[in-house]
Amino acid sequence: MAWRPVTIGAMGIESAWSIEDRSGLSFWDSLIVAATQMTDCDVLLTEDLQHGFVIDGLQVVDPFQTPVEALGDGS
Repeated sequence: MAWRPVTIGAMGIESAWSIEDRSGLSFWDSLIVAATQMTDCDVLLTEDLQHGFVIDGLQVVDPFQTPVEALGDGS
């Protein structure tokens, strides 16, 4: 349980639908964004979304395009 999985309920699904409508992302990508926002993260590391994309304050970072030093120490 060290990963602290997120439980997606009705609010998470509604949030994903809203993100999908506003951003043009697929529902599944929107669900990932919604789940990430539920954990109060500022950065989403993924190679599946556009590097540098920002939605509602959440920044998408492709870890393969970003030096480790630029990602910070998480504090």
